[in-house]
Amino acid sequence: MSTTAASTKPVDPSVKVVTDATCTFCGCVCDDIDISVKDNHIIEAKRACVMGKAWFLNHHADDRPSCLIEGKPASVAEGVERAARILTEARYPIIYGLSDTTSEAQRVAVHIGDLIAGTVDTTTSVCHGPSGMAFQSAGEVTCTLGEIANRGDLIIFWGGNPAENHPRHFTKYSLMPKGMFLPNGRKDRTAVAIDVRNTKTAKAMDLFFQVKPRSDFECLWTLRALAKGIDLDPAVVKKDTGIELARWQDLMARMKACKFGVILFGMGLTMTRGKHLNSEALLSLARDMNAFTRFVVKPMRGHGNVTGADNVVTWSTGYPFGVNMSRGYPRFNPGEYTTSDTLARNEADAAMIIASDPMANFSQPARERLASIPYIALDPKDTPTTRAATVAFTTATYGINTAGTVYRMDDVPIFLRPAFESPHPSDFDVLTAIKHRVMELTNQQ
Repeated sequence: MSTTAASTKPVDPSVKVVTDATCTFCGCVCDDIDISVKDNHIIEAKRACVMGKAWFLNHHADDRPSCLIEGKPASVAEGVERAARILTEARYPIIYGLSDTTSEAQRVAVHIGDLIAGTVDTTTSVCHGPSGMAFQSAGEVTCTLGEIANRGDLIIFWGGNPAENHPRHFTKYSLMPKGMFLPNGRKDRTAVAIDVRNTKTAKAMDLFFQVKPRSDFECLWTLRALAKGIDLDPAVVKKDTGIELARWQDLMARMKACKFGVILFGMGLTMTRGKHLNSEALLSLARDMNAFTRFVVKPMRGHGNVTGADNVVTWSTGYPFGVNMSRGYPRFNPGEYTTSDTLARNEADAAMIIASDPMANFSQPARERLASIPYIALDPKDTPTTRAATVAFTTATYGINTAGTVYRMDDVPIFLRPAFESPHPSDFDVLTAIKHRVMELTNQQ
């Protein structure tokens, strides 16, 4: 008997292996995960990060009812009927969430919003919403994560902490991979972090700029001025940004000298003082740098398909979030049509919450209003939002139980390969049933 044959681990016929599965926990949407399934439970997730392993290994089939109406078990058909009537009888219905479901389900949700002349909003409105606004005024010099891995020799992380929030981003895309034009991987790259905190990401960088809190706008315009060759007062720069002018000048020299520069920005930029003006300045800086070299800019997105939500809502309505269709055509006005605001002002009188948990993170006035109106919730998890819902659907988990399409944070669509079936319906199935019943109730066949 050969040594090799004797040491071979026997194959367990009860274990199903799904190769190249997709993790939908974060915006990296890693699609190289090999998962092993036994008795409708994932027992191994090769190559997944610590958050991805938790996402896969903690998921299992459950025996909760697929539908609850006012806290009591009901059939899905009864839930669909009640949900359709809530939406069609409301004067100001809103649809919110969409960041953790498939793009096919997102498309149906937008259609329902159109049928009921309601407002469609995504979780982007409370995270990268300012970026969505800035894209419309400044544009975006963009690329794929694959291009960053193969070409990016200067990587700047601004207001984000991927070392903790996107653990595989460094190894797959931005710092470590050996690319076509970067054969030595990390040694061929210069990494920079700009943040108000000394994070784990900052500790992995070559250069760290710990800027003055709430000074991102001034920092960005300092760099834009240096790119244009404008003389600046060192004392003013130090006072406004917390960083010496000489360090900004050194960074600008590196930016002009690189072959392919990349700026990856997070909510530390978008949700601080300046908001969409910060994003606009950053997008404009990347555009300015293309007079000297190739430079791109990309937002670091959190939820698994929040980028897909932006894409679907945009190509359906022309706008990325906070879209009101009460006049029969789409209108976009953040602050007026965004969900946290329509609830806090007591305007919305019915809601459908899809794959999100506003009861856990909205303002107190918004949560109180949501609790006081009839609303529908679709979610695989038991959350504060599902517990208080008039109609709560327990749905299958996308990527683990259902197929479909998601968009990676660089706008690349990826198809899901599910591991096992769920006893619960998918978001797509529930929303499609609601859509058809809404069409019947509103005579929009």
